[in-house]
Amino acid sequence: MINKKKIAGLSAACLLAFPLVLSGCGLFGSEKSAAIDPPPSDVEAQMLQTSENTLDSGVFAPVADDGADSGAAGSDSSAGTADSAEAAANNAVNGGAAESVKGDSDSHAPRTTVFLQNDNGLLAPVALNLPAADKGGALKQSLEALVDKGAYAANLPDGFHGVLPQGTEVKSVTVDSKHLAVAEFGGNFGTYAPEDERKLLEALTWTLTGQDGIKGVQLWVDGKKLNEMPLKGTPLDRPLTRSLGINLSSHGPALMNSSAVTVYFSASSPSGVQYYVPVTRFVTPGQDPLHAAVNELIKGPDSAAGLETVMTPDTLLDSVEKGQNGVVTVSLNDDMFDDGSQVPAELLESVVLTVAQNSEDSMVQVRMNGKQTVTGTDNVDYGKPVSAPQYVNELPL
Repeated sequence: MINKKKIAGLSAACLLAFPLVLSGCGLFGSEKSAAIDPPPSDVEAQMLQTSENTLDSGVFAPVADDGADSGAAGSDSSAGTADSAEAAANNAVNGGAAESVKGDSDSHAPRTTVFLQNDNGLLAPVALNLPAADKGGALKQSLEALVDKGAYAANLPDGFHGVLPQGTEVKSVTVDSKHLAVAEFGGNFGTYAPEDERKLLEALTWTLTGQDGIKGVQLWVDGKKLNEMPLKGTPLDRPLTRSLGINLSSHGPALMNSSAVTVYFSASSPSGVQYYVPVTRFVTPGQDPLHAAVNELIKGPDSAAGLETVMTPDTLLDSVEKGQNGVVTVSLNDDMFDDGSQVPAELLESVVLTVAQNSEDSMVQVRMNGKQTVTGTDNVDYGKPVSAPQYVNELPL
């Protein structure tokens, strides 16, 4: 059993500036080891070919149009709940209990979410302030931010860098009527390390499909469509979608007919700022995807470098139910919180992000030991429906 007093002491220092936005420290420590293993070749081929039932949840920020309200998260029907949760968190901040980790930038300015590599080799969504541009220009900028030591290197937070080779040229990004983004590259695009080929594809795919109205990605180089990647020959005969997975883990059954779920663990930047990292895991087919995803979250990180456990070892999943109103209720049991004390926000945020990623961006409410009021260390009641944020990981530079 983890020492409850130790967690409570840390929790007070980890209040969040906004609901479901990063906090300044992790509560349960980290487990560091080797990089994540790629999936077996037969499983990888299946993931590359599967596009049906792929859920692009909208957790990640779309490129905001000028004048759009970038502070909203989730659907219009969830706006009241999200606003209430944000107000509660802001009240805690105004009381001096926490310090914003957003830096000096305008928290309501439009942002673009891109998938960058951290110092441990994992991809994570990072919300960036990039110069204002029209929709096509903004999409091009989002990929230019992925170029190592590129034009937007100064906009990246400490401990992150792009996966595209230095000197890569992003020539254009267009979106057709079928919601397919066609990205054309030039320059040093083909000079990446062979072992980084899958990671490069994941970063491009998750960055573009996180933008509004994009369901798939097609790659071109110097005026020619790529049918396979230049170094290891990864097939590109059909559009790339999030069924590709991200930060693939060797945890669980690696079977040809396995299902895949994506869960969110916690990590810390070099300056100690906490953020969230998606990890795709294989699970036995036939399970309810939400139930399987939350169970994988409870299991915690396996051999992934630098990821932190967000649940205690004694956390149990009682049920995951989707109501007629579309709200997903996750019922957990952990005797550490049986007295109704505050639950670490990292635990609750990871649950919300994980459920949203594996559903149609559903709102989430949590039950802990049967209690309907579940107050996080950010002073937000997660016992009421909460939506995933529009921007994940707004890290200071």
